[in-house]
Amino acid sequence: QVQLAESGGGSVQAGGSVRLSCVASGYTYMRNCMAWFRQAPGKEREVVASIHTNTERSYVDDSVTGRFTISISQDDLKNTAYLQMNSLKPDDTAMYYCAAVRIHPGRCTSPPRGSEFDYWGQGTQVTVSS
Repeated sequence: QVQLAESGGGSVQAGGSVRLSCVASGYTYMRNCMAWFRQAPGKEREVVASIHTNTERSYVDDSVTGRFTISISQDDLKNTAYLQMNSLKPDDTAMYYCAAVRIHPGRCTSPPRGSEFDYWGQGTQVTVSS
């Protein structure tokens, strides 16, 4: 199985920065695409960014382009996906979830749909105050 553990959420003022981390462990071959989703109260879950672990090709949603970046570090035992969030706005307030799946590189960055992901973290809350 694959385990995902997120960290780095919290409260920040508008204009500030937060970096989220997601450590993926277990069955490397089952998780070559990692992504960040978010869900705000009363809204649908949406993809924020994704990255393919082999090619390191990435996708960043238009709503956060220029402010958020996704990156990855890897070793033999685990992958860690980072979401660097800068110039945060109150609209960025949401629960942020890390997800992983084994998927074609093109699907990973096309952008991917939440329904395509097999593994999910518990979520980490990001609250941006004005």
